[in-house]
Amino acid sequence: MNITQVRNATVVIQIGQTVVLVDPMLAPKGAIPALKYFGVERRRNPLVDLPENADSLLEQVTHCLITHCQKGHFDHLDRRAIKWLRERNIPVFCAEGDAGFLQQKGLLVIALNPERCSAFLSGQIQLIPCLHGRGLIGKMMAHGVGYFIQLPDEPSLYIAGDTLLTDEVRQCIALNQPDITLIPAGGARFDLGGDIIMGVDEAIAVGELTGKQVIANHLEALDHCPVSRVQLQAEVNRRQWQERFFIPADGETLTFGAHQSEAVQVMSGPDSYIADPA
Repeated sequence: MNITQVRNATVVIQIGQTVVLVDPMLAPKGAIPALKYFGVERRRNPLVDLPENADSLLEQVTHCLITHCQKGHFDHLDRRAIKWLRERNIPVFCAEGDAGFLQQKGLLVIALNPERCSAFLSGQIQLIPCLHGRGLIGKMMAHGVGYFIQLPDEPSLYIAGDTLLTDEVRQCIALNQPDITLIPAGGARFDLGGDIIMGVDEAIAVGELTGKQVIANHLEALDHCPVSRVQLQAEVNRRQWQERFFIPADGETLTFGAHQSEAVQVMSGPDSYIADPA
């Protein structure tokens, strides 16, 4: 299984000939208004361009998976991504609650039942609730879902979605023991209210919950996400988790073997190295 960090929450997952695009935000740098209004210089989003290999990655996509998309969550499905998916008639998997919204956009939608496991590719997928903020801010958000994916001869994968570290997230990790857990770690927050996704402390707490592989993203692409890769990497290094807790750059690919006993290959551009799992 290859997992490529594209930008923010957008990743590409390659499983053999199947290539799944997750939460596509394809707009160019600065095309979308700021999410912060007070206290800092306003910056338009995204803060960075797509990586140089984005076009070649997108050319291979066969399916799409959306964690949430309503109430203005452009950073998980923006207008350019909707147009791109529609033109290519890419099958889009989503929770039943998002199906009608996406069908109205002209997309080919496959709705997933939140109450039970559903068929997904050659295996199965289970929806895990997200908490995308608490209090008044939480009431304004589309909370969405995460996905626990099991496929034959591949590592199990939990895509947490935009969430804080809740009891449901902890339970998913504890009960399912995913080989790979993909979490948001940008500590996003608006001008008012608390964090709406995990920050450094909760990302590290996930690393303490599991001894298997963790990938952190949702970093350095939006103006309301203050956590930097350097800041999070320092905490990972302090705990000597470098061989199992990854913070990929945009455009970087992580390659995972089918079993935890196999090596993990991390590739960034022309360079690569082998890291034995902890």
